[in-house]
Amino acid sequence: MAAGQEECWTPVKLLAWTTGYLSEKGIEGARREAEWLLGHATGLSRLDLYLQFDKPLEEAELAVFRSLVSRRGRREPLQYLLGDQEFMGRTFLVTPAVLIPRSDTEVLVEQALKLMPPAARVLDVGTGSGCIAITIACEATDAHVDAVDISAEALAVAQSNAQNLKAGVTFTHGDLTTPYAGKQFDLIVSNPPYIRQRDLAGLQPEVIGFEPVSALDGGADGLDFYRRLIAAAPERLLPGGWLLVEVGYDQAAEVAQLMTAAGFSDVSTGRDGAGIERIVWGGWHGSP
Repeated sequence: MAAGQEECWTPVKLLAWTTGYLSEKGIEGARREAEWLLGHATGLSRLDLYLQFDKPLEEAELAVFRSLVSRRGRREPLQYLLGDQEFMGRTFLVTPAVLIPRSDTEVLVEQALKLMPPAARVLDVGTGSGCIAITIACEATDAHVDAVDISAEALAVAQSNAQNLKAGVTFTHGDLTTPYAGKQFDLIVSNPPYIRQRDLAGLQPEVIGFEPVSALDGGADGLDFYRRLIAAAPERLLPGGWLLVEVGYDQAAEVAQLMTAAGFSDVSTGRDGAGIERIVWGGWHGSP
């Protein structure tokens, strides 16, 4: 699909060519991705692409499409190319400043909603796109939700998402719970960086090549952020409050031990849709 070719490029031809190209680049679901990219470039729905299968594209549309396909061929995440990602039934803007929301995280939000008392005060640490904080605020409209991130660029994305979804979330720039001196919460939630440094290079090209490393790198053993958060959380939790975190596929037992050693009680784990122990939570009732 080289620029400057005289061939008449219709949706049916473009989809066939792009499916083959993306497949060669090792991308699963190449046909569906080709449809998404072409729909994005033309503004057409999937149905309209097929209803207009033999209608030649305008040169401007072709230029946009060529750029998108080239970037996807270099394994840039589809979500960054399209500019959004669905999470629990809502559409969130995403940019390379934030980790792409994943369905693994849904169990974190579901459990948080179960643990929250009425009119709960909730803090989301490392909010990224804001998908956790915003979903909680939308689902529990009486909650008071704060969210913090060390990245100003990520906060800008999260604030746009909150605006678009009309979610009442207060965003703060800072590290962990440090901006909240004198404040306490019923629930602290976090999806922290938890990839072991030695495992970073083995991640999918879409992840390690494009998503923010600061949202992935959990230190030598993947537990650096948990140690810091578990140490800081008690001072920011109300008696009877809860700390709830997402963990890597093999980290639940270690994180649960860290919570127990720090004086948290009723420490439990929960599984995601794939059956992986994906979350750990514990209650805070006083000093260990």
